[in-house]
Amino acid sequence: MSKKVIEVFNLTKKFGNFTAVDRISFDVKEGEIFGFLGANGAGKTTAMQMLCGISMPTAGEGTVAGYDIIKENERIKRNIGYMSQKFSLYEDLKVWENIRLFGGIYGLSDKTIAEKTNELLKQLDFEQERNTLVKYLPLGWKQKLAFSVAIFHEPRIVFLDEPTGGVDPAMRRQFWEMIYDAADRGITVFVTTHYMDEAEYCNRVSIMVDGRIDALDTPAELRRRFSADSMDEVFRQLARKAKRGDQ
Repeated sequence: MSKKVIEVFNLTKKFGNFTAVDRISFDVKEGEIFGFLGANGAGKTTAMQMLCGISMPTAGEGTVAGYDIIKENERIKRNIGYMSQKFSLYEDLKVWENIRLFGGIYGLSDKTIAEKTNELLKQLDFEQERNTLVKYLPLGWKQKLAFSVAIFHEPRIVFLDEPTGGVDPAMRRQFWEMIYDAADRGITVFVTTHYMDEAEYCNRVSIMVDGRIDALDTPAELRRRFSADSMDEVFRQLARKAKRGDQ
């Protein structure tokens, strides 16, 4: 049985009188691809920020990569990778400079960074783009590079916040092949997406409604439980229950 790399109990985040995340409890296993879904305003980004050590919970407890989300949030940051929707890359740096920068941030030695940079450029077929400024890369290429940089230090967990937004279906498939490869290497993937076909690629999926987790299971089991032909249909059934709008 795979060990758990994320465990949270009654995790809560309030902003004044507004409860963005309302007593959620779940776990994620090592090497799992875990989909974290919800409509805009459901609370998924706020929840992810707590798991990444960026935001402190109002109540509840949990661990990520074995570290306490309240007392050891700085250690969590060093043991995870993170890719935001807006790309964690510096547009005015060259491709190799971005890789070197993040390798240094993650504490890798200059020798390791140099070796792994060459490997990565070859793996991505980016050798001709080594000295290209990131701002001149096509959108899909930026996303592939951003993901590769997020797992450059082989973290235990990588958090992906809507990583395939705005790219064409062929590039999205390529990106998911990279996700599967990372999971095969033992990296746990925690991903938010608004593409419901991508939810089908996850081992398990959680769906948030109004700050709470309303459903959590494998895509096949969720489709069965909701008598649905697709995850999109499951999502729509649950999203209709939402009482609050975008937050």
